[in-house]
Amino acid sequence: MVSELPGEAEPRPGTRDVRGMAWSATVPTPVAAPRLLAFPLAMADELGLDAATLGSPSFLDLMAGNAVPPGATTVATNYGGHQFGHWAGQLGDGRALLLGEAAGRDGRRWEIQLKGAGPTPYSRRADGRAVLRSSLREYVASEAMHALGVPTTRVLSLVATGDAVVRDILYAGDPKPEPGAIVCRVAPSFLRFGHYELPASRGERDLLERLVDHTLRTHFPAMVGPNARADWFAEVARRTGVLMAHWMRVGFVHGVMNTDNLSVLGLTIDYGPFGFLDDADPHWTPNTTDLPGRRYRYAAQPQVAHWNLSALASALAPLFPDAAPLTAGMNAYVEAFQSAQARMWADKLGLAEWREDDAALVSGLFGALQAAEVDFTLFFRTLGGLVAGPVVAGGDGVTPGIAAALADPVAALAPALYDRAKAEREAATLIDWLARYAARLASDPQPADVRRARMDATNPWIVPRNWLLQQAIDAAEQGDTAELQALLDVLQRPYEAQPGAGRFAARRPEWARDRPGCSALSCSS
Repeated sequence: MVSELPGEAEPRPGTRDVRGMAWSATVPTPVAAPRLLAFPLAMADELGLDAATLGSPSFLDLMAGNAVPPGATTVATNYGGHQFGHWAGQLGDGRALLLGEAAGRDGRRWEIQLKGAGPTPYSRRADGRAVLRSSLREYVASEAMHALGVPTTRVLSLVATGDAVVRDILYAGDPKPEPGAIVCRVAPSFLRFGHYELPASRGERDLLERLVDHTLRTHFPAMVGPNARADWFAEVARRTGVLMAHWMRVGFVHGVMNTDNLSVLGLTIDYGPFGFLDDADPHWTPNTTDLPGRRYRYAAQPQVAHWNLSALASALAPLFPDAAPLTAGMNAYVEAFQSAQARMWADKLGLAEWREDDAALVSGLFGALQAAEVDFTLFFRTLGGLVAGPVVAGGDGVTPGIAAALADPVAALAPALYDRAKAEREAATLIDWLARYAARLASDPQPADVRRARMDATNPWIVPRNWLLQQAIDAAEQGDTAELQALLDVLQRPYEAQPGAGRFAARRPEWARDRPGCSALSCSS
């Protein structure tokens, strides 16, 4: 980006309106007492970093922003975005700083970025810093999502800075000092929809055109010729559709799906007030900033992604003679999402193929789970156990496990229930759905072991729930990273039931139901 696109080449202090430029040279602000808390060995190995390098003072200085790579121009990038459906103008990397690029062992290109390394020209009224709780959450979530098979940015390190950062966690008029931290993020690119929206909004067509062509050359080199830009937009749309299906599959709620938080590479980016469904409430959002509208609730994410793509299409429109290629790209999103979602739900329910009438089965399932307050993740793992074994004689699609659940669904689903009394009141609803599911299995002749294996490979045993992250944060803020490391270890094999690690795969405890950081978060860092 630095060599191909115009930018502010000399660092200078202060926030400002940056026009006609894609980036601004920015230097990190040194921290008092950096301490390396965690680093993922797999990502380090992919970048060719050995143990000696990871343990060196020079590596720590780089990850803390106390040094920069020799000869590097470290930059913050310029972008805008729609926030909660409204155009916000210039936003930019207010606390992120691109250290440079590195080639992996396989030749892949990676951008290395520090988040929380101090103010940039885009920090507005903020300090450019990040706190330990948000940095730890992003670190763990990035690695967990990668292990879950969800496209995501990655991380290289988590560093405590030794400095305090003042934040008002729920914007309740109660700011307090918190431990500061810096997370090093890694991705092939951090380009977002908002990078293209900003120059378009300002009439900077030349910059918009150069940015699109840079994106094609760098990240989509196979797309050449007169249709390259149209093919690119369609590919962005397709990847976004697949990403949404993955989010829905694992119960992930981003929490702040602004256009500046969607990647043109189809990666999960910017882990802020995110969360994973505990009880299966399709209207849940972890972001208190989004209440009461719940624009970014779990069930709305596919529609919001479509809206965001339409905003990107509007930004790109000046580069196309007519709207047909952009309309085709929007249609590609719908097709990609619907196809990926069909495969996802078929796998989650253990069906060999998806039929149109299966949509009613899924809709009925969410209604039953929400009414009975059943845990999303635990339900699907439990369901996989219920379909194991031979079909009961004379009972099409009914296995011993399903037969037991039809007789007493509360007992069969006990580990996944948040309110037993509520589940007992809704027992008939659960029985009705289980009977419909058994009837569907009767028309889906798969061997039981194949069905169970498909379900267990799709439905995770563990996800990084907010209450698990909060426990790791509480300990880390006291200087103890053992809980963080234990959580990271178990999250590396999310589809495998791990003996001795059952406490990480339990439903949300009652103490976490209403605790800030567990059920309620804000955009505060």
